[in-house]
Amino acid sequence: MIGRIALGGGIATAAAAGAGWVITRRLTAPAGPRTFDLAIRGVEHADGGSLIVLDRTDQTTAPGIYNLWFEHGGWAQLSAEIIDRGPTRVARRVTGTTPGLTPGVGDRASWSGIYYATPADAGLHARDITMTIPAGPSPAWRIDGDPATWAILIHGLGSTRAGTLRGALAATELSYTSLVVSYRNTAEGPRVATGRSTLGHTETSDVDEAIGYAVRRGAQRIVLFGWSMGAAIALQLADRPRHERLIAALVLDSPVLNWAEVIKANCVRSGVPAAVGYLAIPWLTLAPLARAVGLPGRIPLRSFDWTSRAADLSTPILILHGTRDDSVPIRLSQALRDARPDLVELETFDAGHTLCWNADPNRWQDAVTTWLKKRVPS
Repeated sequence: MIGRIALGGGIATAAAAGAGWVITRRLTAPAGPRTFDLAIRGVEHADGGSLIVLDRTDQTTAPGIYNLWFEHGGWAQLSAEIIDRGPTRVARRVTGTTPGLTPGVGDRASWSGIYYATPADAGLHARDITMTIPAGPSPAWRIDGDPATWAILIHGLGSTRAGTLRGALAATELSYTSLVVSYRNTAEGPRVATGRSTLGHTETSDVDEAIGYAVRRGAQRIVLFGWSMGAAIALQLADRPRHERLIAALVLDSPVLNWAEVIKANCVRSGVPAAVGYLAIPWLTLAPLARAVGLPGRIPLRSFDWTSRAADLSTPILILHGTRDDSVPIRLSQALRDARPDLVELETFDAGHTLCWNADPNRWQDAVTTWLKKRVPS
């Protein structure tokens, strides 16, 4: 009996270790190509415009405006109007495309909340610059405005800086100078070692250099905008004592406030019990195991747990979070708001992860600009 128990325990331990290894490898995987998992089922022409017919899914029926990125290149912006095409399909009206793009039946595309590909697409006048960050040369966009007040915009895990142009519109309305940054081991930033993400740990030093860049050019106050993991990076930067009087406010969309809870939520999203997510924690936090999955060292997840560290906050925070977010639970943002109502305000949207702006661009813009006018001196 003892032998059988020991053997069973060994098998269970090995299985648990294997599950934790797999989850950690997937979570920290190097940036990969976009997945083109939608097929164009039809293209209709009416009223001087075009409609694209797609399979009916949670994405294609989501409220708001979105973008289709095509496998053969180019993009098509879609309106909020959802037109029924029977039980299995819907049509969305095209409101803008890459010049020369002609979508065709059978084309493969990717659904995205990244609505603008470049600052020019968003009507913004930007300069391409290269920043020297600890990881190496990294591209950024600079949108000039008030040299005393800067917005630094930080995208999330698996995204690109184009996704933050939604926030740059608000910063530009307030006449801030904006710096739209990239960082290590992303699709645009420099590759370091195995190319794996450290969930904001080493990436924070790269974005910290953006703060230095702004200060050397006259910034007296900085507003950090962060989406998902980019929000986790923003919180780490605001927690650094040397930035105490410099970082005036944080605008966080779908913020990662507790990695353990986020990992559990994504397990559920993938059809795996939430508790399995805990098996990844040792592989992230213990140095020998972290190196075994290809990370440069351990990740101090406790420092990213703002559900426990709410008392440490000192910077005003506006959170925008979608009630449909199944990747980063909105309850974490609600808990932080409830713990620090003196510093944290929460705006909720009928939206999925990082899609609050898409669900209601005007309300997102108004919420951000109104709040910043109250919180950041002009």
